[in-house]
Parts: sequence; C-alpha cells; structure tokens
Amino acid sequence: MKALYVTSVEPYSGKTAVCLALGQQFLARGLKVGYLKPVSTQPWRTPDGQLADEDAVFVHNSLGLKGDPLKAAPVIVTSTQLRERLKGLDQDDKLVLIEEAAQQASKGIDVLLLEGGSSLREGYAIGLSNLRVAEALGAPALVVVPYRGEMRIVDDVLTSRFRLGEQLLGVILNQVPLEDAVFVQDYVLPFLESKDIPVLGCLPSVPRLSALSVGELCTLLEAEVLTKNMNPDALAERLTVGAMTADAALSRFRRYPNKAVVTGGDRTDIQLAALETSTVVLILTGNLRPSPLIIQQADALNVPILLVKENTMETVERMEQALGKTRLGQPEKLQTFLKLMEENVNSSVIFQTLGLD
Repeated sequence: MKALYVTSVEPYSGKTAVCLALGQQFLARGLKVGYLKPVSTQPWRTPDGQLADEDAVFVHNSLGLKGDPLKAAPVIVTSTQLRERLKGLDQDDKLVLIEEAAQQASKGIDVLLLEGGSSLREGYAIGLSNLRVAEALGAPALVVVPYRGEMRIVDDVLTSRFRLGEQLLGVILNQVPLEDAVFVQDYVLPFLESKDIPVLGCLPSVPRLSALSVGELCTLLEAEVLTKNMNPDALAERLTVGAMTADAALSRFRRYPNKAVVTGGDRTDIQLAALETSTVVLILTGNLRPSPLIIQQADALNVPILLVKENTMETVERMEQALGKTRLGQPEKLQTFLKLMEENVNSSVIFQTLGLD
C-alpha cells in the first residue's frame, strides 16, 4: 500500500486543504485515490444522528471518492470514550480498527491519503500518536507548519523532526506573510536545509482563503436575510465595525475592499457609508430593522443585509472566532488554494517518495 500521512503542528494550519489539493493532483495524474482520517477528535453528528468527522466527509465528497464518507474516520474519540479510557475501562488498542480500515480503503487504488491529527501533540492519551499511526501504516509524514513568527516557524519545524524522526518526509510552510517572505527565503530555508529537513514549499498568506462566505455568516450568526438577493459563496475578507461618525466610517470603509460591515440596525448613516464602498455584506445588530430605503439600495447594489439578534460586540466576537477556520467549500477558495499548491509546492518529491512518478 502506497500511502501519505498529512498532519500539522497545530489546529487550523491548512492540513485538510493540503490533503484535498494533493488528492486533486493525484486524480489529475490519472491515479486512483483513497482517503482516510484515522483518528478524529472532533465528533460530529449528521442530521440523522450518525457519528462522523465533518472534515473527513467534506474531503471524501470533494474528491468524488466511492464508498461511505461516514466511514472515512474509523476512530472517533468522544468525550465519553476519553473518560472511559482514562479510567481504564477501555483498554482496547484502536490501532487494529485503523489498520483494518486502511486495508479496506486501499483496495483497488494507487495511493491512500491519510489525514493525521490536528497537532503533533494529539493522540498520546489514547495510544494513537501521529508517529505510531504513520509507522503502522507505512506512510511517510508530511507536516503543514503555519507561520506564527520568526523564531516559532523554525521551532515548529524542528519539533516536527523531533516528534516524527525518520518518518518525516518534509514540511510545507503555510500562511507566510508577504513582509516575512524574504526572512523565510534567506534565513529559514538555508537553516532547515543544513539540518536535512526538506521544505517542500512555502505558501503565501492569502486573505481570501481565510475569508468567511455570506452563507457561512448567515448560519453562524443565525441571521435573517432582509434583501431579495444573496450569493452564499460571496467572500468577506475583512471584518469592519461601524461604530464611529459617518465621515470617519466612510474614510475607513474606502481603505478596505471586500469587507463585512457590522453596525447597529439604527445607524442609517453608517449603513449608507458602507453601501458607498466595496462591501460584501452588511450585518445589522440588535434586531433593529433598517429603513426601507437602505434595503432598497442594498438590493440595487446586490449587497445582502443580515439582521442578527445579538449586539455588535457579541456579533463581532462570534465572527472573529470563526475567521481562518473555514473550509474550502467555495469554488473560488478551492481554486485559489489549488493554484497556490501548484505554484509553490514541489509535489514531485512526494510522487518520487511514493514511487508514483
């Protein structure tokens, strides 16, 4: 079985996106692809009550794979199961379930994509660390490392080597800000090369990839849509709060394109200022409905208005918690990330290592 294990140093690093992009590249080469997320620590219930992993179902379906996507995560750790494990009530080695699932998923395919834990710390409590699972399945490990500062990017990569040892195939540096690209190129890459740690690519930070879609915002905020038209895939790259004078708001709004504006439903002046600039969605708080004139103008400009019950601070906090944690569910996001991978990652090393070139 030819398999690749993809993991990350921390949650929301882009691991699932990398799995999806590599899967698309494998398929583009005419390879038959399988996918498995051996261990899930994020249990999710389907509408009919079945236990699954939402990311695993998303990748499985996005790649158009055969089989039941609900079985793409053979071990799903719930809060109850963890407590039973810690109390010694459940001492079964769940690695057996993973190996059986991998054997089943690898039938009739050329390469099996394995999505590892959301961090290199994950899995030790239940005896299923990233290293143990990758070794058991004979899969070299690729680690996604997000840029979080000059020293931390180096420490995170060195930690990847420390935890995975010879199982480490290489790393992909993700979300590298433009202003730090020279530092990475001139200092980080040569240093890691001197340590014999392969860096397969550096992906730049792209605000569009961390954007929230209007559809996601509507669901997240439990909002009522006041306008006739709403494109759920439209992306809001920046969150802007309208809590100042109209003149100050207009000046601020002009500086930021493709934004979501959050303001009180009674702030007609701010709402008009938002509609005069590049606004993707207008979010009105406090369950206060705007004037019919605002709704009419928003409809004419194809800017949806979402009405939420919470106040402005509560709404902003909920949105900030979700920023950067969304999937590539929108076609524009997916195509943007696929292009980034093609242009910035040396996938040939992966193909050669797996004997697929």
